[in-house]
Amino acid sequence: MQIDWRDYDSGEFYDELISSPGHPRKVSRQLAKYLASLTGDDIAERKLSAELAIKTMGISFTVYSEAGNIDRAWPFDIIPRVIAQREWLHTEKGLIQRLQALNCFINDIYNDQKIVRDKVLPAELLADSVNFRPECVGMKPAFGVWAHICGSDLIRDKDGRFYVLEDNLRVPSGVSYMLENRKVTKRIFPELFENHNILPVTEYPNQLFDTLAAISPRPLEFPEVVVLTPGIYNSAYFEHSYLAQQMGVELVEGSDLVVEDDHVFMRTIGGLAPVDVIYRRIDDLFLDPQMFNPDSVLGVPGLMRAWLKGNVAIANAPGAGVADDKVIYTFVPQMIKYYLGEDPILPNVPSYLCIDKKQRDHVLANLDKLVVKPANESGGYGMLIGPQASKKEREEFAARIKAAPRNYMAQPLISLSTTPIIGTKNAEPRHIDLRPFVLQGRTSSVTAGGLTRVAMRKGSYVVNSSQGGGSQDTWVVVEEGK
Repeated sequence: MQIDWRDYDSGEFYDELISSPGHPRKVSRQLAKYLASLTGDDIAERKLSAELAIKTMGISFTVYSEAGNIDRAWPFDIIPRVIAQREWLHTEKGLIQRLQALNCFINDIYNDQKIVRDKVLPAELLADSVNFRPECVGMKPAFGVWAHICGSDLIRDKDGRFYVLEDNLRVPSGVSYMLENRKVTKRIFPELFENHNILPVTEYPNQLFDTLAAISPRPLEFPEVVVLTPGIYNSAYFEHSYLAQQMGVELVEGSDLVVEDDHVFMRTIGGLAPVDVIYRRIDDLFLDPQMFNPDSVLGVPGLMRAWLKGNVAIANAPGAGVADDKVIYTFVPQMIKYYLGEDPILPNVPSYLCIDKKQRDHVLANLDKLVVKPANESGGYGMLIGPQASKKEREEFAARIKAAPRNYMAQPLISLSTTPIIGTKNAEPRHIDLRPFVLQGRTSSVTAGGLTRVAMRKGSYVVNSSQGGGSQDTWVVVEEGK
């Protein structure tokens, strides 16, 4: 197989690399020319090298199934996705603005609730939120920041503009794969990094550590930071261990920690060692069996009490998930205006709230044209893609919406942009999204690009790795003359 861009056509969709058959976008011309110069054997060799590198580096993810948990090699396509730095600088500002507003919202919700009193957010949305934690009311974490790490999913429509599809504020995952994608690409295409000015992503672990260290209750230059994992059977365990190793901190399970006198300690062979900051990768309800799920064996008894007394910092803070709600998402533009006095830099995807009768009636009458999402599911689960669903599936979803309208919202089926992947006879277009990672503490930062997720099946819009999706390295390129 040899790539011929003249035979590559993404049809009606915006393509990230090729503007029309045979015509690469300006920022991608050098890359497209190089890829077209490779022989079929060259491409096969690079593809095999990537597969071997992924196995050698142990890059894997876990898929849950009825047959048991299956560890799979990370699905990766060797063609990079390219974004111009000029465009990315604008996107970066929008992501920082968005997380600032979301943190203002969470801090307000657990304290004064001005946004509810001023009727910007309907009170019933908060009252019915499954992720609102009454136990956190009155808490004021350092810098007023509850969500220190955010993964916002971005998509492009036919107009080529980035839209925010959703915000992941509980335990966002995927950054380790972004970092490893870059390592794999450097192994198989080292020459491309000599003649492209590609912004690095390797500083993320240091930035993450600095963000966590800044919220330590003890003013130490190197506070004791730990990564709290549910254990080896969790689907993101590779990432938990990877980030702990990259930051040079301990990876712990709940049984490794103990609370004494409302302070958290880590069990070590030298005795108990104080813990200052916990980067938790466990859902709220499993964090502390004394305050949440009493059957949890993943958490630490007394942890919430220690946090509420300010003796340990937790990132992301318990309760931050109140903003990780696809219904609350629709109010983020109003939050930006309300808290920051600014217009949103990045737009939301147009949305319909099923809790509103007029909007619900529109959704029910147009299920064959819309994507319907549950408010608090993730990973692409529990949603209906109307244009691709059967009549029976649409009828079942209509019944669910009528039974619990607060739990659902709908959006038009966005014509996700495409990117080339290596096909059988030529490069082939596939739909993609992008998950950049935003850090906020004393300062804010955004990864250069993020994790590009690819729907590897032709015509599919589902990019999640757990449902057959793959990924590509994401390049933010400084254009010549810039």
